[in-house]
Amino acid sequence: MDNDYLTVTDLTNYIKKKFDRDPYLGKVYLTGEISNFRLRPVHQYFSLKDDNAKISAIMFKSAFSKIKFKPEEGMKVLVTGRISLYEATGNYQIYIESMEPDGVGALYQAFEQLKKKLSAEGLFNAPKRSLEKYPKKIAVVTSPSGAVIRDIITTARRRYPIAQIVLYPAVVQGTAAVEDIVRQIRRVNQKGDYDTLIIGRGGGSIEDLWPFNEEIVAREIANSKIPIISSVGHETDTTIADLVADVRAATPTAAAELAVPVLTDVITDIENNEIRIVNAYKNMIIQLQQRLNKITSSYIFKQPERLYDSYVQRIDMLNERLNNALQQSINAADKRINDLIYNLKINSPKNRINEQKQVLKVEQKQLLRNISLLLENKNNKVNQLISSLDHLSPLKVMSRGFSYTTDNEGNVIKKISDVKKDDEIKLKLIDGTAKATINEVIKENK
Repeated sequence: MDNDYLTVTDLTNYIKKKFDRDPYLGKVYLTGEISNFRLRPVHQYFSLKDDNAKISAIMFKSAFSKIKFKPEEGMKVLVTGRISLYEATGNYQIYIESMEPDGVGALYQAFEQLKKKLSAEGLFNAPKRSLEKYPKKIAVVTSPSGAVIRDIITTARRRYPIAQIVLYPAVVQGTAAVEDIVRQIRRVNQKGDYDTLIIGRGGGSIEDLWPFNEEIVAREIANSKIPIISSVGHETDTTIADLVADVRAATPTAAAELAVPVLTDVITDIENNEIRIVNAYKNMIIQLQQRLNKITSSYIFKQPERLYDSYVQRIDMLNERLNNALQQSINAADKRINDLIYNLKINSPKNRINEQKQVLKVEQKQLLRNISLLLENKNNKVNQLISSLDHLSPLKVMSRGFSYTTDNEGNVIKKISDVKKDDEIKLKLIDGTAKATINEVIKENK
C-alpha cells in the first residue's frame, strides 16, 4: 500500500522531465508584457503576462548582456527560450535566451533610451567648442579603405591645401569598432597638436552605424578637448555621435568643407584686409598731417610770447593784490600796537598802586569807624546785660532782707516737706551763713 505514494520530489522530477523532453517546449517564441521587473546585478527575474495569464521568467547574465535596450516595467517584448520546471518551488517558468521590443527594433529602442538618458544629463546641450578658422593639422578617425577618407582629403586639398590631414585608421563596423574608435579619439587628444578632429563613416543600416550609437563613444566625444566634426552615414541618418559632437556634417565632403576654409578666399580676404589697413594708415597719416599743419600755423609757434601774456598780466594783478593785502595787514598791526600802548599807559602798575592806596586809606577809615561803632554797641549791650543780671541776682534780693535755706548737704529747702523736727539747716544771708535746728514743723493749709 505504501508503495503507491510518491514523494513531492519524485513527482516534481517526473514533471520536470516531461517539460525538458517535450520538443515543443525546448524552443518557445513568446510575446507578452514585462511585469515585476527590477534590474539586478547578475541574473534577471521577472514575469511575462497578457490580459489572462502570467508566467515567471528568468534571464541569465550571459543572455541579458547581449540585448541592446533596457527592459522596463510594462514594455511589450518578443522572447525566445525554453520552458522548464524549478523544483524548489514547483513552478514552471521560461528561461529566456533572447529578447527584443515588440513592434520596435531592439537597436532602435536602445537608441531612444540612450538618447533620452544623455539628453537628461545635458550632454547634447553642453557648450560646443568652436572650430579653428585656419587649421594647420586635422585628424580623421575612419576606415583607411573607405570613401570617407578619400572624399575628405580631396575636398581639403582642393579648398585648403596647406592643412595637414592625418588619418587615424579605425574599424567602423562590427563588435570591434567601439573599442577602436574610442582608442583613436584618445590618441588624437593625447597628441594634442591637432586643431580639428573628424570622425565618420559611410552610409549603412542602423546595425552598421551602431558603434556610433554606443554610450562609451558618445562620452569620449563629449570629453574631447579638440573640436569634433561628426559625419556618420547619409544626410538622413542621425546617430548619438552626431548629437554629442561639436558640429554635424551630412557627408564627408561637408565635414571637410566645415573643417577648412577656401584658401583663395582666405588670400583674397588677406589682400582686402591689407588694402583696408593701408588705406586706414594713409587716412590716419593725412589726418595727423592736417593736425600738424594746424598746430604749426597756430600763434603759439608764430608768436610764442602771446602764450604767456595773460599769465604776465595775471602775475601783475596778483602782485598788486599781495602788496595791498600786506599794507592793510601792516596798518592793522600798527593800530593794534598803538591801542596796546595806550591801554598799557592807562593800566600802568604805578597808577593802579596809587589808586589802590587811596582805596585802602578810605577802607581803613571806614573799618576803624565800623570797629568803634561795633565796640560801642557791644559795650552798651554788655551794660544792659549787667543791669539785667543785677536785678535778677539773689544777692540783690538778699540785700533787701531775704535769705535762702539749705540742708547740711547744700540742697535748697523749698517746701515744708523737705525738713522735719530736729533737722539742722543753714541760713544763707547776704554776708554769711547761720546754722539752726528745726524745733517745730507747721504746715499751712491752703
